[in-house]
Amino acid sequence: MNTNAFDKYESEVRSYCRNFPAVFTKAKDSVIYAEDGKEYIDFFCGAGALNYGHNNDYIKKQIIKYLESDGIIHSLDMFTSAKRDFIEFFEENILEPRGFNYKIQFPGPTGTNAVEAALKLARKVKKRNNIFAFMGAFHGMTLGSLSMTTDRDSREGAGVVLTDVTHIPTPYMFPDFDVLNYMQTLIDDDHSGVSKPAAVFIEPVQADGGIHVFSVEFLQGLRDFCTRNDILLVCDDIQVGSARTGYYFSFERAGIVPDIVTLSKSIGGYGMPFALVLFKPELDVWKPGEHNGTFRGSQLSMVAAKAGLELMLNEKVEEKVQKQSAIIKDALDKVAALHNGFEVRGIGFMWGVDCNKVRPDVVSKAIVKECFENGLIVERAGRNNDVVKLMPGLLADDETLVKGLEIFVNAVKKVVETL
Repeated sequence: MNTNAFDKYESEVRSYCRNFPAVFTKAKDSVIYAEDGKEYIDFFCGAGALNYGHNNDYIKKQIIKYLESDGIIHSLDMFTSAKRDFIEFFEENILEPRGFNYKIQFPGPTGTNAVEAALKLARKVKKRNNIFAFMGAFHGMTLGSLSMTTDRDSREGAGVVLTDVTHIPTPYMFPDFDVLNYMQTLIDDDHSGVSKPAAVFIEPVQADGGIHVFSVEFLQGLRDFCTRNDILLVCDDIQVGSARTGYYFSFERAGIVPDIVTLSKSIGGYGMPFALVLFKPELDVWKPGEHNGTFRGSQLSMVAAKAGLELMLNEKVEEKVQKQSAIIKDALDKVAALHNGFEVRGIGFMWGVDCNKVRPDVVSKAIVKECFENGLIVERAGRNNDVVKLMPGLLADDETLVKGLEIFVNAVKKVVETL
């Protein structure tokens, strides 16, 4: 395959192509096809942007229909029929049945822009600068979002000091440490050196942090902490939302109601760029145009997003994911049995195999390479990139799921044999 143009002209900042060195030409459902005819089962899903797979027929039909009607494509934040249709469907079919009363903001169509808007809004509402975020978090690559992200390499790329965020240890880092009591002490102790935050940001499942699922008890305790202390709770559901955990919102399993929610990636339905910020009506203190962007509220993304939500509900995807999750866990239990150093973690259709205790930085890389050579795309995440991350498409049938998992198990076996 000819990669000369990429090697000669594309910036060295490119990353995923280094792990998946093929020229891809088309994709359908859970399979991506390369220029040389080789097929790959996709357990990567565009880093979580393709929950419904590639080129889903139903969503594609709605997009084509809209394009052929000469529907509005770009409109800034003007009123359009596509926006009205999306808002009404999302409110009536997603939010209201779950008991959520949220206003909707359309920021620029990226996850990090949604986080930036949430940051600005939280600080504006509470008139405080500081933010609490958790160690292991990934919230985005623009400066505000990056200030909460803890990955060292990402932070060093900023080129400036990242301020106004206090990073909190997570329960999985120190199992015997009372994280909520520590947070309370930080804001009560007049010698803690830490300012009371406007908000606490959390991914209910840390994805890029290495697939760490926060417990129901911790999420409920965090909600209570924020309520008692007049602090906003912000849930970042950009990668782990849109039914990936078996619930449309990943925090639903805890029965909590965040003050602000950020969505992107798979809310776009078809891999279309789209982002939302949801917040309680009393928090809507924005002045007109105070947070804007030329491509906010992409109309074609709204069409795709509505179709994706229809598909998700019609196919009962949440129930499907909860049921099929057992297939993934059973396969990964076999992996765990191959070496006592492997640790398996996950929920729904988001799982990780932590290889740190086997051989740091070597085993995870070898597994991803072996998988790719045998027709499966998976990525790495977490500390030192030691966690192999599996994110199948939510519409994958049992046969595809089992086939991909067999490739994965066999790849791990082969790598373990070389240790």
